[in-house]
Amino acid sequence: MTRRLFASPAARNAALARVGVVAVACAAVAVACAAVAVGVAVFAPRLADPAWVRSAVESTGPFAPLAFVGVQTLQVILAPIPGQALAAVGGYLFGTVAGTVYSMVGVVVGSAVVFLLARHFGRPAVERLVADDTLARFDGFADRRGVAGLFVLFLLPAFPDDALCALAGLSPLRLRTLVVLVAVGRLPTFALAAAAGQSAGAANYEAVALLVAVGVVASAVVYRYRDELAARIG
Repeated sequence: MTRRLFASPAARNAALARVGVVAVACAAVAVACAAVAVGVAVFAPRLADPAWVRSAVESTGPFAPLAFVGVQTLQVILAPIPGQALAAVGGYLFGTVAGTVYSMVGVVVGSAVVFLLARHFGRPAVERLVADDTLARFDGFADRRGVAGLFVLFLLPAFPDDALCALAGLSPLRLRTLVVLVAVGRLPTFALAAAAGQSAGAANYEAVALLVAVGVVASAVVYRYRDELAARIG
């Protein structure tokens, strides 16, 4: 017995309509992915250029604070660079206090996004995002050292936010715990960077040198005694 594919013209039209909707949806997704890829290729390298960031943010006028928060957020998600360079730009543009606040908002939001993406897409996505040497060194770190160990790493300015948050997303760590770790652990170095940026804007280069020296020495101490700090905090 030969079976008819469609019982009626109406059924055929309905099926064609569904196929059309699926085709349009697939095309839209493809276009969106291409746009994201182009955006990453164009803007991610520029996020590492403080001069470009300052110019771009200043050009937005009254929306400069919102623009800066967005740039700092994208820095965490797209650009594997320390965000303290942008924090210094924030201090130059908005002053120490406001610059620090705007930077921390962007960093916390960006860190949460990376954490949730890693948790949703799993290890294959993290392996594409995180450099092989970083993955080899810190794979399973959150499970071994827990919250205290992660907090110590967040105190280190040279460790990329995106890598650490992506690795944390593979652990049982809760999102709200990550938010607290980022907000508290990143605050000291971001505040120092913002203060240095404000001092640079005022041409107070002695203060800039002093703040940078304090940040370097503090980071070196934290790195040298990271295991002891993690043990004490834990």
